[in-house]
Amino acid sequence: MITVKILLFSTIRARIGKKQLELNLPAGSSVNDLKQVLENLYPDAAPTVRNMLTSVNQVFSGDETILPDWAEVAFFPQVSGG
Repeated sequence: MITVKILLFSTIRARIGKKQLELNLPAGSSVNDLKQVLENLYPDAAPTVRNMLTSVNQVFSGDETILPDWAEVAFFPQVSGG
């Protein structure tokens, strides 16, 4: 098992109702696995989770990124402009 600290910003923070979480996941879990866990724990946040940018230990990361033990994972809204 690994432990990850999750920082939540913007819409996902509002949907989950917390600034941060700490979860235990199986070793070898990816960002995508974490997103699935969050969707199961917080169904109201599920549509938002899939559209968030993710950083792992302050480096923007894709869904395939494997999470190390005690990773800091942050979820950010995608930014658009005109």
